Amino acid sequence: MTFNTCGDKGNPILLLIPGLGVSYEIFLPLIDILKDRFQIVAAGIDGFLLGKESCFTSVDDQAGQIITYVQGNLGGHLDCAYGLSLGGKILSRVLERREIVIDHAIMDAAPLLPLPKWLVDPLRYYQSFNVWTCCHWTGFWKWVFHSHYFDVLLEECRKVWPYGKGKAVRDGYKDVYTHKLESIHGADIHYWYGTKEAFVAKPQAEHLKKLYPAAKVEVFTGMNHGQFLIDHPEQAAGKMLCYFFANQ
Repeated sequence: MTFNTCGDKGNPILLLIPGLGVSYEIFLPLIDILKDRFQIVAAGIDGFLLGKESCFTSVDDQAGQIITYVQGNLGGHLDCAYGLSLGGKILSRVLERREIVIDHAIMDAAPLLPLPKWLVDPLRYYQSFNVWTCCHWTGFWKWVFHSHYFDVLLEECRKVWPYGKGKAVRDGYKDVYTHKLESIHGADIHYWYGTKEAFVAKPQAEHLKKLYPAAKVEVFTGMNHGQFLIDHPEQAAGKMLCYFFANQ
């Protein structure tokens, strides 16, 4: 795992964790907006590191690496943390383990529930081929596989694919969708998703509310997976600032 930092060390600390198949660079527009207000740590997930071949290990291992980094470098405390998709799953595991303190946590369309066992393998191979076409796309494959994606996300997948390839995607997808979030702890927990992904994301939010009734769920009209962050980084940044500074 890598940890890319910027911003004044005297500012509140914001951790960003990307999703499956993309690097920390998906956060660059958000980072540019927030770098003067936060000390930012953008994680790189094993298997999806730019310029470095690596293998995805497990959600628990990635969570453990984050915990170790925060304990060793940030005093065991984060003011804010945001995880996108797989990154949200990793963040949920960090919160479940309760080994560091996170004041405000945002899980964006995080998969918190397992899939039926019979469905995991077919979907992880489908997803692997889906991401492969991002790197070798043609008009036909884009039409077949990418109707639920958008160009920025496709481009991010293309950048990362050569360094972990299909194995990282398949291993990450399998681990994400074979584990259920059993408990969660935090002072302020948010869950985001878009209406275009509600079929998948709404049950995750409902599961979170059962575990943590005080969780705040926000649904973004007309948005697909990760699209609020990518298309509206100014609004995403504004929400993060509001969550933190509203209580100061």
